Amino acid sequence: MKFPYGICDFEKIISNNYFYVDRTDKIPLLEDAGEYLLFLRPRRFGKTLLLSMLENYYDVAKAEQFEQLFGHLAIGKNPTPKHNQYLIMNWDFSAIIPSGTPKEIQQRMHNHVNGSIEQFITTYENILDYEIYIDKNDAARSLQSLFIAVKRTPYKLYLLIDEYDNFANEVMMAGLSAKERYEDLIYEEGALKGLFKVIKSGTKASIIDRIFLTGVSPVVMSDISSGFNIAKNIYLQPKFNDLCGFLEAEINLALQEIAKQCGFSKIQVKDVLTMMRTFYNGYSFAENEKPLIYNPTNSIYFLENLQENCKIPRQILDDNLAMDRNKIVYISQLPHGKEVVTKALTEQEPLSLPDLAYRFGIDEIVKTTKDTPFMLSLLYYFGVLTFSGKIEFTGELILKIPNLVIRRLYAERIEELLLPDFRSKEEAQRLVKQFYQTGKIQPLCEFLQDTAFKVFDNRDYRWANELTIKAMFLTVLFEDTFYIMDSETVLDRTYADLTMIVRPDMRQYELLDFLIEFKYVSLKTLGLTAEQVKQKTVAELENFDAVQEQLAESKQQVSKYKQILLEHYDNNLRLHTYTVIAVGYDCLLSWEW
Repeated sequence: MKFPYGICDFEKIISNNYFYVDRTDKIPLLEDAGEYLLFLRPRRFGKTLLLSMLENYYDVAKAEQFEQLFGHLAIGKNPTPKHNQYLIMNWDFSAIIPSGTPKEIQQRMHNHVNGSIEQFITTYENILDYEIYIDKNDAARSLQSLFIAVKRTPYKLYLLIDEYDNFANEVMMAGLSAKERYEDLIYEEGALKGLFKVIKSGTKASIIDRIFLTGVSPVVMSDISSGFNIAKNIYLQPKFNDLCGFLEAEINLALQEIAKQCGFSKIQVKDVLTMMRTFYNGYSFAENEKPLIYNPTNSIYFLENLQENCKIPRQILDDNLAMDRNKIVYISQLPHGKEVVTKALTEQEPLSLPDLAYRFGIDEIVKTTKDTPFMLSLLYYFGVLTFSGKIEFTGELILKIPNLVIRRLYAERIEELLLPDFRSKEEAQRLVKQFYQTGKIQPLCEFLQDTAFKVFDNRDYRWANELTIKAMFLTVLFEDTFYIMDSETVLDRTYADLTMIVRPDMRQYELLDFLIEFKYVSLKTLGLTAEQVKQKTVAELENFDAVQEQLAESKQQVSKYKQILLEHYDNNLRLHTYTVIAVGYDCLLSWEW
């Protein structure tokens, strides 16, 4: 098989027999959904390829290639009457660099749209009988001229716009420093808003028959609503949950082919599928929708490397997705954002909100105060949280981190907050390597006690509990090169705080497996000050009733979870089990069972 890593051109993928997951069966559903559609998905989730597929299906200039491109696909066996019936205009706003002065950005936008119009003229020169005027400084004027030309043909226009919110995404990351540039494009007679007004006029004149926009968030649609209030949101509809991304059955078919080439056993195929499910699956873009969706970019990266080397790639996170961590950094810098990010990472308490934020503009994004539902909504649109059901009694939506590769991005951000300097990170890495090989956890506890505890200020004490402690260990211990790390591992309908199971392809090395339970005892419960805690020995602290209660409860939990894990892995684990108890933010105690 040939995997189309980084290739978003549908014609190239089909013509060169690249791996392609057929989504053409969704075309009739899209036609029935409406004429002007807005579809949101996280970056690198296959939106551009989707638009390319639609372009090739509807383009009148591709009519002679229909059988070659679609004959073997679902839509080729039962095409709709609209196939190859449109003139296609395709814009990609991600190609417009959103930096510099407002005037420079506007000119780039004009250049991009005008360039698309020039391509349009070249593609349909045999159909057009009217000379389209290109205004170098006003793409809206050029577009109006194009409308006149289209009106004189027997065809209508299908407009495809990719990454329509590219400008707003840049503002989200840059904050107030970029707000002025964005507003000059959007408000009053801004170039972007003016362009969408012209697009809307084209629909009224029955020149533009269909529009399909893709993006990451609905922010731009809110800001330009007065100029373009006709788009229908389809990104939360269950029937389009898998419009982009892969299903597990599709991943499994590819794995079976690779298994034949590499001579994998059934057990090896099962291990590989488990790895991919843990690291790349887990997305749901509609409430309570199953099955879950695999990230397509990461999946193709993994499958291509697996086929080339006949072994699981050592590096699990594709570097092209690593920049998504910037979105988590942005949220963590907001008031109470660190708390939201920490709770998402630990997963012990569900992240819930009454409803997803649908209509918000750039003002809401850059203003200083944001509530938790708004931050959770942004994390959902960014693709670093996903739907995970509803709370039974209230009906609130539950969000969670979709998979382990995204959890790594959260862990990296929290680690930056806990260990901001180079020397502390170096020492942490040394102690972690020692822990992996020897199982000695107390030196790591003492290190976190002396470093990470000092990072938290008085505001953090108000929401301190074992979740905070677990977040510290998760971030420092996180290493997906060697381990499948799980927070709140499901073990016989109960949950372990943290398990670290060596990856199947790494079991050849002398690495240990771990199960850790975390507990928290406040200073108030003990009736001690921070200074008094520091002066007491471990034995003295252990004698307090509150510590004994937590220790007894944890020991019982660890014993139960250990038995379940050993049975699940056929006793093929080098398992070490621990309890870690934090006494306030002043002392960390550990016990190995």
